[in-house]
Amino acid sequence: MGSESGRVKRGEQSRISQWLRRKPKPDAQDPGREREALLLAVAAAGLPLSPAAHPAGYRCSCDRIGCPTPARHPLSFAWQTQSTTDRAQIERWARNQPAANFITATGMVHDVLDVPLEAGRSALERLLAAGIEVGPVAESGGTGDQARMLFFTATRGTPEDEDEWWPCELDCHPETMDEHPGLRWHCRGSYVLVPPAALPGDLAVTWLRGMEHGLPDPLTLLETLTDACATYAGASEHTPATVAWPLGR
Repeated sequence: MGSESGRVKRGEQSRISQWLRRKPKPDAQDPGREREALLLAVAAAGLPLSPAAHPAGYRCSCDRIGCPTPARHPLSFAWQTQSTTDRAQIERWARNQPAANFITATGMVHDVLDVPLEAGRSALERLLAAGIEVGPVAESGGTGDQARMLFFTATRGTPEDEDEWWPCELDCHPETMDEHPGLRWHCRGSYVLVPPAALPGDLAVTWLRGMEHGLPDPLTLLETLTDACATYAGASEHTPATVAWPLGR
């Protein structure tokens, strides 16, 4: 009897040992927690966030048939007033909507200079080689002009005379951006996806340079970015590079 009891106990210990080996190690990175930490770092830097749609296969999670910007738009029409840096609110969103992407509303604390990926890579190399301060930079996957690089900068605010630095007035919204293959300046009334974000077709928006980098003045990057866009447009046999400034006015 005692021998049989010993075998049972040893068998139970063996099963427990196997279960412990299968159990994830405590220090293993939880993707959900990692995502949440990245979002909170963005909010801690002062960039307001709001939940966005996410991929549903090759489609968008929203109910709109033929959504023109799948997984790239806010969930709420009130995204401008909903956007927040409040840690508790962002944690609730992230935990209650684990698949959701997030957008950041531009023109409050920061702007985003949005360029074709190939042009962005060239410009980033030149900027770093010249010792110019470059802030956070994200890469958005896609094909052709849909593949973009996002340069996060400080916002220009409201200059006394906007004609001195706005080269044109353009009534443009994020959902019509595909008409502008060159540089897009996201400021008041616009938004961009903030990493980490998933896109249809197993694509993603990811950080190349994170929020540990400060937000530079956009004008320090502008000349290099527009030159790179012009080169990209010429090489791609596009019409001369367009500059969509500012999105959302």
